[in-house]
Amino acid sequence: MSATILVTTSTETARKVRLAGGDELTVLQPQQLPATAPQLVAMAPQPDAVRAVLLDVRQGGVDEGQAVEVAGRITSVYPTISVLLLTDDAERLALPALRGGVRDLADPELSVEELRLLLRRAVESSASGLTESEGFTGRVVTVASPKGGVGKTTLATNIAAALAEQAPQGTVLVDLDVQFGDVASALDLQPTYTLGDIVVGPGLSDAMTLKSLLTRHGSGLQVVCGVHSPAEADVVTPAAVDTLLRLLKQEFRYVVLDTAPGMSEQTLAAIDHTTDLVLITSLDVPGVRGLKKELEVLDELDLSPSTRHVVVNFADGDAGLTVRDVTTAIGRKVDLALPRSPKVPRSTNQGRPMVSALPKDKVSRAITGFVGRFAHLSSGSRWNGRHRGAVR
Repeated sequence: MSATILVTTSTETARKVRLAGGDELTVLQPQQLPATAPQLVAMAPQPDAVRAVLLDVRQGGVDEGQAVEVAGRITSVYPTISVLLLTDDAERLALPALRGGVRDLADPELSVEELRLLLRRAVESSASGLTESEGFTGRVVTVASPKGGVGKTTLATNIAAALAEQAPQGTVLVDLDVQFGDVASALDLQPTYTLGDIVVGPGLSDAMTLKSLLTRHGSGLQVVCGVHSPAEADVVTPAAVDTLLRLLKQEFRYVVLDTAPGMSEQTLAAIDHTTDLVLITSLDVPGVRGLKKELEVLDELDLSPSTRHVVVNFADGDAGLTVRDVTTAIGRKVDLALPRSPKVPRSTNQGRPMVSALPKDKVSRAITGFVGRFAHLSSGSRWNGRHRGAVR
């Protein structure tokens, strides 16, 4: 059994942490916070069982400076205890918290389930003596296509947004179209740091530093935005992609990857980590032929993940091909067929994914249902056969 110490003035936060922890919880007021780490740990009924300390630094809680100092004292004396800060201003506190030995920052508005996941990661990484590579591993959903212009980025952003509704602090979207990625534009983001900054700076040194360099979307989705210009893409090597994904999947429940058209070295590196590969094509001969070749390459290289999902976009009745033709050509069924919709490009131009902007639209319901293959969504949103709507 592990024990947790929480320092907060909020009874609601204490209730949620108690429900999330499942084990022994000691709740203290900020004024009860002692000067030394041993004194703090001794306030728990079973000091030897303490594996996590949560400090609520919101207004009225623990002073931010004091919290960082306490974190440093705890981690220097008790390397098996993880310190987490509960804050609604994670971006500003990220770097000083990192320097102080804080393992993670968490939004106090997290659901009980997300808090449970956060605490489990903290306990497993510190108390169980696990290495990072042996610890928690999230689900990696890679969206790929044989050619461009098929709605790949729009589908990736909508999948990520739908997952973020289930895990607002536990979902990250990575733009791995390293030369011409436009995830930031699709989400109307102005990133301070991009993928290039992350791989050449300290971003790959540890998860805490990496999370401080992510860009936050209004939905709660965390984003690794693409480089500012194609000239910066050379620094994004397959090895850097491998390291980046190893860190992200230890910290997030869902990692969604938007890749470049075709099978680049970065995409192949990503597939090594992929649990769900979403292959999207348009309903035309070049696209279907490209999809068939891509599936054959995955078979030859033995790089196929355990699950594949095929999406046909722009599946209009007058395209000259049918979804059944695609099934015959690739030798497997199509999992999602989406006709055109003028609402989709409009939502993309506004930086709001369809699933967020128009959740009741048939496109949104189709994508949300499709996402039910990766996540346990509400019963009304579960996958229940072929859905129709469109991404463009």
